[in-house]
Amino acid sequence: MELILKQDVENLGFKDDVVTVKNGYGRNYLIPHGHAILATSSAKKVLAENVKQRAYKEAKLIEDANAIAETIKGLDIKIASKVGTGDKLFGSVNNINYRGLAYRHSSND
Repeated sequence: MELILKQDVENLGFKDDVVTVKNGYGRNYLIPHGHAILATSSAKKVLAENVKQRAYKEAKLIEDANAIAETIKGLDIKIASKVGTGDKLFGSVNNINYRGLAYRHSSND
């Protein structure tokens, strides 16, 4: 019996995998518990379209993230902080300091 997994199933496969299982396991456990659906030809076409759309969205997301990364690479960032003797930094510089700096920089544009 061929099934399309709707979620990850341990020792069987991951979401959207087409797997072959014994009839009893598919009919009595996977399908009733909502872990899988029958892999009919129409279900396989829908799966292929969904995978294609997801790949397109992920590629767009990666492209946008790379564009933001290139913008950040071009910035000259200086964060003022207190230092002690011997140029030792008091405390630390963390994401809150950077977020405030990034917010001020974006409002200046």
